[in-house]
Order: sequence, then C-alpha cells, then structure tokens
Amino acid sequence: MHCEKCLSGKNMHFVECKLYQIDVPVYSLEDILSGKAQPKAVPHPLPLFRQYLREGYYPFALECDFQKRMQNVIRQTMESDIPHYAKMSPATGRKLRQMLSIVAQNAPYKPEAQSLANELHISRNDVPNYLLFMEKAEMLCQLRDDTGGMRGLGKVEKVYLNNTNIQYALVGEKAEIGNVRETFFYNQLHVTHDIISSRISDFCVGDYTFEVGGKKKGKKQISEVTNGFVVRDEIEYATNQIIPLWAFGLMY
Repeated sequence: MHCEKCLSGKNMHFVECKLYQIDVPVYSLEDILSGKAQPKAVPHPLPLFRQYLREGYYPFALECDFQKRMQNVIRQTMESDIPHYAKMSPATGRKLRQMLSIVAQNAPYKPEAQSLANELHISRNDVPNYLLFMEKAEMLCQLRDDTGGMRGLGKVEKVYLNNTNIQYALVGEKAEIGNVRETFFYNQLHVTHDIISSRISDFCVGDYTFEVGGKKKGKKQISEVTNGFVVRDEIEYATNQIIPLWAFGLMY
C-alpha cells in the first residue's frame, strides 16, 4: 500500500502511481513553447507539481519515509560511492558531503574555489575535481557559459543541486524558491538539450533564451531577444511568450 505522499517516477512525466492513475504523454520542447503541453488528465497540475518538487524525482517516492531514504542516498553517494570510485579516503568523502551542504545553502552557488577550499581545508586545485565527481554522481549540476564552444567545456557560471528533492532534503523549507525554480528547469532541460548560461537572462537552449521566475515575472529581460520566453511558476497555462514552469517536466 502506498503512502498518501506517493508520486512516482524519476521525472514529472511518470505521474502514474496507483494513487493518482494518471498517464501523461511526452512533449517536445517546441510543443511546450507553443503551448501544446496541456494534458487533459491533469487539469490542475500545480498541487502535483509542488509535491513532485519535494518528493517526486526518485522511484522510491512511492514508498514511505522518503526524507529518511533521501538522507541515506546522499550519505551513501558522498561518503562511499564517490570515494570508492575515485579512490579517495573516507575523510575526503566527508569533505564532499560538507561541500554539497555548502552548495545547498548558497545555491545557485557562484564557484569561488579559494574560499571554498579555505572553508573545507583542502587544496584549491581539488575543488573543480570534487565538483566534477559530484556532477557525475548526479548530486549537482554545473551551468557553463558558451566560451568552450562544445558541451561541458565552457566556464562554470553557477552550481545547482541536481534536483529539487536533494535541495529540500538538505535545507528543508529554507530552500529559496527562486533557486528551486531554476534547479527544476535546469534539471529537466539538460537531459535532452545543451543548456548554457545567458548573458542577459537565466538560460540559453539553442536559439531560445529563458528567464525563470514567479507568476509576476515580466518580459523586460527578454524584450530585445529573438525567441525569448518567460518561464513562470504558479500558473497553469501558456500565453504569448510565457510558459508555465511545470510543463518542462513533461519532456521525457
């Protein structure tokens, strides 16, 4: 028997648990930007979306004690899995977990290798490597700029936690809502698209520019951009150049 907080799947598309009995199709990015992501099975998606942000990314969301299991996943990954893979000492594993906590409390984290190294009492040169190991373990994501010309080669502009479930597990209700929104958007888009930082807004995906915010977020930052979109939380439907944030959870 599933607990009442059940919401299945690794992403929002899999809202198919026995409690809700919802089957939603996959939409392309172009479908979402044109306002076609309006599944009839979910006429009011916001309550489910709020639940997903806290307890919906991992399959064990179907089970009870989600937060306890999340803490175990984080501890196992940071203190055992990564050190074993990278041949690190247990003490280094504890440093990794501490680093993740610092990122969580300051996300989106602006990479400052020296200050982070000083706080953790590690070498400055180790910081990029540790962040990369954590990124490969899907504990965090690094948003890069376009200077590299290829995916993954640009300068790191911001560091996000990999998904909002990790965010809430680490900082609880202290999670800053603006960061929650950006974390969700980045997490969903980077699976199927190259996503980089924007020099005038939040994100760029191909020829598209995105500004992410709440329901009152305006178009000022994209006013002079071709193919610019405002991604708003707390709205249910798309209008001209304004797309609901939850819709980007239906891409895969």
